[in-house]
Amino acid sequence: MIKRTTLLIMAAGIGSRFGGGIKQLEPVGLHNEIIMDYSIHDAIEAGFNKIVFIIRKDIEADFQEMIGNRMEALCEKLGVEVGYAFQDLNDVPEEVTVPADRKKPWGTGQAVLAAKELIHEPFMVINADDYYGKEAFTKIHEFLTQYDPEKSTEFCMAGFILKNTLSDNGGVTRGICTVGEDGSLTDVIETSDIEKTANGAAVNGVEIDADSYVSMNMWGLTPEFLPVLEKGFVEFFKKDQPENPLKAEYLLPIIIGQLLRENKVSVKVLETADKWFGVTYKEDKEAVVQSFKKLIEQGVYKEELSVI
Repeated sequence: MIKRTTLLIMAAGIGSRFGGGIKQLEPVGLHNEIIMDYSIHDAIEAGFNKIVFIIRKDIEADFQEMIGNRMEALCEKLGVEVGYAFQDLNDVPEEVTVPADRKKPWGTGQAVLAAKELIHEPFMVINADDYYGKEAFTKIHEFLTQYDPEKSTEFCMAGFILKNTLSDNGGVTRGICTVGEDGSLTDVIETSDIEKTANGAAVNGVEIDADSYVSMNMWGLTPEFLPVLEKGFVEFFKKDQPENPLKAEYLLPIIIGQLLRENKVSVKVLETADKWFGVTYKEDKEAVVQSFKKLIEQGVYKEELSVI
C-alpha cells in the first residue's frame, strides 16, 4: 500500500516587500517556470503524492492561469491528488472581531489551518516563493513515511545554514534554531531584519552566527498537529493579538517553539547543504533567474522543466 504524503504550499502571501505583483507567480525559469514548478517537481520526485495549495480568493484566477490548471493536468497523469484551500483574514474563531483596518491574514499558522479539512496524512509545509533544493524534499519525505499515529508529536524540519539563506537586497526573517547534540531542535526564535554582511550576518548592526541553523518554514508535520494548531489560534487572539491588533501574526516557528519549550513535541533537524534562494525583494529576481540557469547547466534540471 502506498502511503499518502502531502505537500502543503503556502501561496497566500501578499508580497508587500516585492513592490507590486504576485511574487509567487513571477517567471524565473528559461521557459517561464515559476519557483513552485521546481518545488512541485522535487516533491513528486521525492515521492509526495498529494499537493494542496493555500491561496487567497482574490488571486485565484491568476493562480489557476499561471500554475493551477497546468499542475492539475500533469498531476492527474501521475496519480497525484491536487487540492486548494483559501486563507482569509476573516476566518477567525467565532468570538473574534477583526479590526477594520487590518489588511493581512494572520500568518503561517492560520495558513496551515485553512487546509485542515483536506489533510488526513503526514504533510510537509513550504513557502511558495522559496527554492529549497532537492535534498530537503527527499529527507523530509523519508521521515514522513515512517509516520506512526502513536508518535504523532514527532515532527521534523529542514535545517538550512543561515549564510545560505540571505538576500543581497535587504533584511530577511528567519527562524534561528538551537539544536541539541542528538540533532533535535531545542528552540526556534523568529528573527526579523537579518542582513548579509562582509563577515556573515547581522541584526540591527549586531553580528550573529552565520553558520546557525535556520528554519525556512519547511516542516514535516502530522495530522494530529492540526487540532493543537486550532486550539492555539484561539489562545493567540486572547494573548498576542490584542497587543498588536493590526500586525500580530500566528506563525509556525513561534507556535512550534512554544510547544518545544513545553516538551509537547520533538522536532528532528534534517540538515541540508543546499543553497536557498527566493524572491523576497523585486531586485532578487534576476539573481534567482541566474541561479536556475546555473542549475540547468549543471544538469540538476532539464532546460524545459518536466514534473517527471
